[in-house]
Amino acid sequence: MKKLPHPLQVQTPSPRSLVACCKCMGPPREAVDSMDGVKLKVTSRYVVIKNDIFELTLSNPDGIVTGVRYNGLDNLMEVLNKEDNRGYWDIVWNPPGERTGIFDVIKGTDFRIIHHDENQAEVSFTRSWDPSLEGKAVPLIIDKRFIVLRGSLGFYTYGIYEHKEGWPDFGIGETRVAFKLRKDKFHYMAMADNRQRIMPMPDDRVPPRGQQLAYPEAVLLVDPINPKLKGEVDDKYQYSCEDQYNNVHGWISSDPPIGFWQITPSDEFRTGGPLKQNLTSHVGPTMLAMFLSAHYAGDDLSPKFTNGEYWKKVHGPVFMYLNSSQDASDQSLLWEDAKVQTMMEKQSWPYDFVLSEDFQKTEQRGCISGRLLVRDRYIIDGEDLYGTSAYVGLALPGEAGSWQRECKGYQFWCRADADGSFYIKNIVAGNYNLYAWVPGFIGDYKFDATITISSGDDIYLGDLVYEPPRDGPTMWEIGIPDRSAAEFYVPDPNPNYVNRLFINHPDRFRQYGLWERYAELYPDRDLVYTVGESDYSTDWFYAQVTRRTDENTYQPTTWQIRFNLDSVSPNTNYKFRVALASSANAELQVRFNDQDRVVPHFTSGLIGRDNAIARHGIHGLYWLFNIGVSSSWLVPGMNTIYLKQPRSQSPFQGIMYDYLRLEGPVAANLTANLTKPTLA
Repeated sequence: MKKLPHPLQVQTPSPRSLVACCKCMGPPREAVDSMDGVKLKVTSRYVVIKNDIFELTLSNPDGIVTGVRYNGLDNLMEVLNKEDNRGYWDIVWNPPGERTGIFDVIKGTDFRIIHHDENQAEVSFTRSWDPSLEGKAVPLIIDKRFIVLRGSLGFYTYGIYEHKEGWPDFGIGETRVAFKLRKDKFHYMAMADNRQRIMPMPDDRVPPRGQQLAYPEAVLLVDPINPKLKGEVDDKYQYSCEDQYNNVHGWISSDPPIGFWQITPSDEFRTGGPLKQNLTSHVGPTMLAMFLSAHYAGDDLSPKFTNGEYWKKVHGPVFMYLNSSQDASDQSLLWEDAKVQTMMEKQSWPYDFVLSEDFQKTEQRGCISGRLLVRDRYIIDGEDLYGTSAYVGLALPGEAGSWQRECKGYQFWCRADADGSFYIKNIVAGNYNLYAWVPGFIGDYKFDATITISSGDDIYLGDLVYEPPRDGPTMWEIGIPDRSAAEFYVPDPNPNYVNRLFINHPDRFRQYGLWERYAELYPDRDLVYTVGESDYSTDWFYAQVTRRTDENTYQPTTWQIRFNLDSVSPNTNYKFRVALASSANAELQVRFNDQDRVVPHFTSGLIGRDNAIARHGIHGLYWLFNIGVSSSWLVPGMNTIYLKQPRSQSPFQGIMYDYLRLEGPVAANLTANLTKPTLA
């Protein structure tokens, strides 16, 4: 992959965008120096903002992006679409008691110029609410803002959502910004160094060119316009991404060579923490900035506002970045430039040019630091371990682990250093709990006290000690406690349903139809895992799914863990810990040495709606079950634990395991059979 030449700073007064010399092009320096600045024109139908590099056209007063002119192209947006179906904010919401969401493209009713001079323009499109709109529109004041800076290769957008006391109850299923680009120009999509490719056309997804598979999002390309894509599966969920890595994605046109990128410089306004997965770009060509969604989580991440509660939150800003190149044959030039720009945007966060008082600037925010240690006497007695690479974050107050279901406030996360040291900066003022989890250890840490962040705070917490769940020595363990099922056996896809991007790829689990491979591997009996003989990377299927028996019938599945005990301590309790990486309308039943026991020794009940199996995610929400095991359930010699998933109405009901561990009784020899947890 080629490296970019050194970029030239082109923006005045504060650098926000890049123009690279040589192959990655922008205006020459003479043009930058002679720029007239940002111009703003308002008519009865449109608001046009330009800065001599590009031109942004917004509908008035709707605030829909109807056009982006850049590098000789009159419009980068899909001109075949209606104007309100090009670049827009939208929301899916529901009144109380209604499960079906209402999709609403957010159109402003009032337009305002917040600020305009030669260096910057910020404009607002606001939609208010009053009782006459009850049941017809989401009960929010929504203020959509757009910003263009002098010399900037792109524009910023953010939204301020406000629900006032006394207004009706409601819930939100999703809110985002969507951009639909010209399908005759943008054919190459990129979202990571190893996740980029020529994409199908939207026409390829409809009959007769495309054949729908098990659900509408998944389509087999039967007769695509580009014959090289024939036989592949296209599904937008194959391009999902954890928010911690969801920083930049977008599309490249080859004629002329232009990149259109969505850059998210901070995760603070997203919900569900750094592991939450969201959509990115997909066939359209469509580009999304997701702020809130139930994807890979279900209803747990759909906020509900009740009893007229007050709520206000800023979503964004996100940056729509434009770049161009002289070399149409090398998409990596534009991708590498977009990554450099992303680093610059991150370094500039929080932006000092955003004019809403609801968006706090650096001096209004605070910082917090400390060091996280792990105490587990069954690994090292009397000595604490470093919380190496721990995820440490602030979120609204709640129980330990509640951050992964938190969906109303802001969250601020970092990864700890090798010695467990952490530093979180630019925290919006407010009240938080500090949460953490450590790869290699089960469970969640929560700092005891509520932490109040005020403007200018720099709080040092010192050493914090996390004691992960532990009652006794490890008898055996399966998997790696890292909240993912990726270490287990992920099969090759059916050759008839392949996305070639994910062949020999670290994310091999993103192939379509892998759930159907279980019945092929285990046609007559279910999985049996023997401790000491089996290997979880080859012998433990990545998901416990149902078994298809005919066209519309599915069977429950029961897996077995077989293990030998030389002896059993009488009148004692063992502990069986089961961490799940995902659950989709499923139930985990556990039985010890009695498969036919009517009442299981343990049941989780019906849990989870994250749909990660169907959506090619190797995890959804994390669940941890700590199951007390009476010694009377065990026997000297060979024992069997039966793991049954009894719900079987669809192929997508099932669970993904993260990690399983049997602990001996406390009275057992602490040095016997001990194994250190494997670090992710």
